[in-house]
Amino acid sequence: MQTTTVNEDKLNALLGKMVGDIGAAMNGALALVGDKLGLYKTLNSEGPMTSQQLADRTGTTERYIREWLSAQAAHGYLNYSTEEGKFSISPEQAMIFADNNSPVIMTGAFHLISSVYNDEPRVTEAFKTGEGLSWGDHCNCLFCGTERFFSPTYYHNLVQNWIPALNSGVEEKLKSGIKVADIGCGHGVSTMIMAEHYPNSTFIGIDLHPGSIEHASKVAREKGITNISFEVGDAAKIHSTGYDFITCFDCLHDMGNPAVVANQIRQMLTPTGTWMIVEPYAKDTLEENLNPVGAVYYAGSTMLCVPSSLSQADSKALGAQAGESRVKDEVMEGGFGAFRRAAETPFNLIYEATL
Repeated sequence: MQTTTVNEDKLNALLGKMVGDIGAAMNGALALVGDKLGLYKTLNSEGPMTSQQLADRTGTTERYIREWLSAQAAHGYLNYSTEEGKFSISPEQAMIFADNNSPVIMTGAFHLISSVYNDEPRVTEAFKTGEGLSWGDHCNCLFCGTERFFSPTYYHNLVQNWIPALNSGVEEKLKSGIKVADIGCGHGVSTMIMAEHYPNSTFIGIDLHPGSIEHASKVAREKGITNISFEVGDAAKIHSTGYDFITCFDCLHDMGNPAVVANQIRQMLTPTGTWMIVEPYAKDTLEENLNPVGAVYYAGSTMLCVPSSLSQADSKALGAQAGESRVKDEVMEGGFGAFRRAAETPFNLIYEATL
């Protein structure tokens, strides 16, 4: 019988990590509470407060607030002063939890994560059957969570950095007025950012999920954006043409067969058109992606991206950590003549494909 020797130091290190992960998972639910009840924002706007003061200001119950504050301070999401007996939020913590205009606000991630836990039984069953789970079949909090998680990056990078980084003169064309399609637009945040910034161009957002298109259309009407429209459509079956610019934000890897989609987009573009593809940051090998960002994206890919792809015909199940080489192969297989990395952030890679 083989004897296994346990390294106590390694075991204790793993246990310590596990305790931290459990604390993070539990405090993620509390972050949702804080976001929904405006607790972070109140602390940020009104300074250090006791549990009673925060409860009074937010119309909540002190005993719940006291426990919530204690957990958040223990986890490092908030701070506690022994001398004053008050809790506070630092400028750095506020950027992540309280300031909707911050480029690094992360509260939307917890809404997205809640949908992952909600849909876990269905994904667990899919492990056994091999079947997919389409995007629209997930819990509703996934759609708003995805919007809120990705929006800050789009608001602070799309028209400021990513479009100007394209070689094919897209920015000047957009200013003059061209026809644009945003495929896989979800709630349409990316589409509306571009439409508002480039009023001379016309934009259409296309997504497979009817609920997302309904939401995007409603928001665009409320904002009074007139150079935009939204419609339900399958990226592999869009037959309209004449687009000078097409975009896909964090969605190509969710599609069943990206090469088929690429071929369809090639036919939609004008001869001088450009396709901008925004994908999660990833290196080309598993070994290179064994890091905190990879841990987030592989987990999201397991629960969301791969099931979405497998729910579609002729699926390749690319996954969120496919890497640049794999994405390039799919794009070039679709008939494009040139492909390059135009820009990047710690969380995204931005590609430019032309005919």
